[in-house]
Amino acid sequence: MLTNDTPRRLFLKQAALAGAGVLVAPHTAWSASSYKRIIGANDRVRVGVVGFSDRHRSSHIPSFMNHCKELNFEVVGVSDIWKKRREEGAAIWKEKMQRDVVAYRNNEEMYGKKAVDAVFISTADFQHALHAIEAVQAGCDAYVEKPFAETMADNRAALKAIKGSKQIVQIGSQRRSGDNYRAAEAFIKSGKFGDIKMVELTWNVNQPGRWRRPELVPQLKEADTDWKRYLMNRPAEAFDARKYLEFRLFWPYSSGLAGQWMSHQIDTVHWFTGLQHPRSVVANGGIYMWQDGRRNWDTLTAVFDYGPAQDMAHGFQVTFGSRMDNGDEHPAEIYYSNGGELNLNTNTISPRGGLTQKFAEAMHMQPFLLPETNLGNAEAVIASANTGGDKLTSNHVRNWMECVRSRQTPHAPVEAGYSHSIATIMTNAAVHTGQKATFDEKTQEVMVGGKVFMY
Repeated sequence: MLTNDTPRRLFLKQAALAGAGVLVAPHTAWSASSYKRIIGANDRVRVGVVGFSDRHRSSHIPSFMNHCKELNFEVVGVSDIWKKRREEGAAIWKEKMQRDVVAYRNNEEMYGKKAVDAVFISTADFQHALHAIEAVQAGCDAYVEKPFAETMADNRAALKAIKGSKQIVQIGSQRRSGDNYRAAEAFIKSGKFGDIKMVELTWNVNQPGRWRRPELVPQLKEADTDWKRYLMNRPAEAFDARKYLEFRLFWPYSSGLAGQWMSHQIDTVHWFTGLQHPRSVVANGGIYMWQDGRRNWDTLTAVFDYGPAQDMAHGFQVTFGSRMDNGDEHPAEIYYSNGGELNLNTNTISPRGGLTQKFAEAMHMQPFLLPETNLGNAEAVIASANTGGDKLTSNHVRNWMECVRSRQTPHAPVEAGYSHSIATIMTNAAVHTGQKATFDEKTQEVMVGGKVFMY
C-alpha cells in the first residue's frame, strides 16, 4: 500500500508557489535513480470516494472497474455527509470490490483513519478546490472533478497546496485523454495549422430536468446531513435541499453553464495554445426558459480575447454559447486559421474557408489551404453522457491511476484546473457585472472596472 513516503512528483524545476504564484508549464524529467523508486506491482493502492455523486456513479465507477484489477487498485471507503448516499455508496462499492467498504461520515473521519492512499473527488462545484487541499494535506493523490475552483481565493489556495505537496492530482478535464484531442493538439503545435484566428464553442441541450433532482430533494432532511460542513467557506444560509442537491442551479455553489460545460471546452484552448487565460472577457446571460427558482442563467454567451499580453497582432477570439433549450446535445468545438478549420465534431481538418488561389493572387499573396486530414477514430462527446462519454473518462481515469504508480505528470495536472478556473471566474465576473473582465498577472486576481471581482 502507498504511504506518505511515496516519491515526490518530479516537477524538478518548479518551486512551490507563493499565494499569487506564477504558472510554469509542467514537465517530467526522469533519472536512473528515479526509476528505482517507482511503486512495485504488488503494492495495492487504497482508494476513497469523496462524495458519492451522480457523476461518480455513472462515470468514475465503470472507468475505475475497467482498470483496477490490472493496476492493483481497490476502493475501500466512501465519505459522504448525507447518510443515504454514504450507505448507498458503500453498498455499491462492496458489491463491486467483493469486500467490505467503510462508510465515513466526513472526510476528516476517513483521513484520520489513514485508510486511503488516493481519492476520487466529485462533490459540489464550489467544494472541489477545498476538498483537493484536504486530500493532499492528508498525503493522498486525487482525481478532482471540474470546475476546479469557483473563486480566485480558492483557486490560488488549492494551487499552492498541491504544488507544495508530492501528490499526483488529475483534474477531470477528460478531453486531454482523448485520441482525437491529442491529435488536434499535435497538429496545431506543429505549426501546420497556422495561427489560430477564431474558436467557436457551443453546448446546447433541451433537457428540462438537467441538474434538477425533483424526486430526490424531498428525501434529504437536515438531520441526515451536515449543512454547515456542506457550506464550507460560503456565506451562511438556511438549509435548503435544492441548493444541496441541485447546486448547479445556484450561485455561489456553482457557476452553472460556465463551470460545468465551458470549463471543458476552454481547457482545450489553453492546452492547444499554451496560453494560461484570456486577456479579457465580455459576457451576457439570463434565465429565459426555466423559471424554476434557479439563480444561474439558462442561456449564456461569452466572448474571449486571447493572445500574448503585449502582442495584439497575434491574438484571436473565442466565443462560447450555451442554452438549455432547443439543443441537440452535441457540444461543438471548431478552430479556425486562415488556411481552414479543425473541427472536433467531425474530427477532421479541412481547407474550408481558407485563403484560395483566386483571392491570394489578387493581393500578391500565397494561397493557404489546409490538407484534408482525419484526426482518427474517437468517441464523440455527447452532452447527455456526462460530458465525456465512457471512452474519454475511462482513458483519463486510467492515466491518473498509472501516474499514481509512476509519479509522472498526468494529462490534466493542477495547472490545467487553475487556468480553466481563471476563464470561468472571468466569465462570471463579466456576466454578473455587465462589464469587461480582465486578469491581473501580478496579483492573480480577476478585475472588473479596476477593482477585484468579489462574488
